[in-house]
Amino acid sequence: MNSSPIILALDSADVDAVLSMVDKTKEYVGVYKLGLEFYLAQGLSGVAKIQQAHPEVKIFLDLKLHDIPNTVKGACKSIASLNPFILTVHASGGAEMIRAAAEVLPNTLIAAVTVLTSLDSEQLKVMGLPDDPTTLAVTLAKNAVENGARAIVCSPLEVAVIKAAVGDRAVLITPGVRMASSSSDDQKRVMTPAQAIAAGSDYLVIGRPITGATDPHHAAADIFSSIK
Repeated sequence: MNSSPIILALDSADVDAVLSMVDKTKEYVGVYKLGLEFYLAQGLSGVAKIQQAHPEVKIFLDLKLHDIPNTVKGACKSIASLNPFILTVHASGGAEMIRAAAEVLPNTLIAAVTVLTSLDSEQLKVMGLPDDPTTLAVTLAKNAVENGARAIVCSPLEVAVIKAAVGDRAVLITPGVRMASSSSDDQKRVMTPAQAIAAGSDYLVIGRPITGATDPHHAAADIFSSIK
């Protein structure tokens, strides 16, 4: 578990369901991601329950904070007692916002989310943003790292160029990872686990290919073996 690059996305609002999935997969998973669905339903106490039941696991709190710096600073103070391994903020929140999070939580990897893997060039253009996801992701990543982010969340398709841009100053976390036989679901820019690791990913965020499997333990083992 402690050396696995797999981050399992636990997209559930139920504490017992999350605990059950941890029990089934912890042999092959390095970090567990709790997102908005869980946090809005269970709050601080829900995350604490997971930590108390499994003190050995690392928690990735995927809240994607995006607000004015003072509000993000306050939000980080409110979760400081959890001491999460990773916390996400949106890179597009800007330098001051990212610095605020990093200053409040110096022992947490502040992970800046660049361009969501559910977005493609067509959607970026409609939103009035640069329609090249790679160019946008690299710009956001460089600014985030320069202002205290120690991790970057990006598509596996952008990980090689971001690695070249930021070097070893940040670990790279890539969602949008699917086995070749899996559905891409709502992800637009994807790679297989082996391809993402080869491109330079440090951690792979994987959810439904494991949590939606008939046998999550076997599914996690298959993915782990594919990257070793």
